[in-house]
Amino acid sequence: MQITENAVVSMHYTLTDEQGQELDSSVGQEPLVFLSGAQNIIDGLDKALQGKAAGDKLAVSVEPEDGYGAVHEELIQKVPAENFQGVDDIQVGMQFMAQTPGGQQPVTVVGVEEDGIMLDGNHPLAGKTLNFDVEIIDVREALAEELEHGHVHGAGGHQH
Repeated sequence: MQITENAVVSMHYTLTDEQGQELDSSVGQEPLVFLSGAQNIIDGLDKALQGKAAGDKLAVSVEPEDGYGAVHEELIQKVPAENFQGVDDIQVGMQFMAQTPGGQQPVTVVGVEEDGIMLDGNHPLAGKTLNFDVEIIDVREALAEELEHGHVHGAGGHQH
């Protein structure tokens, strides 16, 4: 069976950045299992997998607009250090949940300065070209309940 929208896909992947540094991998672990077309993975990778079948291996390069989007400068801002009461040693790379008008949003510390803490609300992979080495392990038809819920159930999927 080939990958189409609403197919359940099981795959191994290794994700690297533009410099070839490994960012994530399922190799040596359970494969990633997802429902194609249900926004379970980034759009650029899902589209590149269409028409592939079990046993296929491929390299996929995903540009930011089809991955985690562009960097939005307005999501990078300085806040007073007093906002971090109870945190004694704030360091670059730390992540926090910030309360915004749109609800909770993860932010990453990108700078610690005398007059405040620089936070970035962009996804850590925003603005980056993502390179995937993929091996398709299995492709099957989704169950009606999986289609209704928008995700895979059972082994490798959601348990409920």
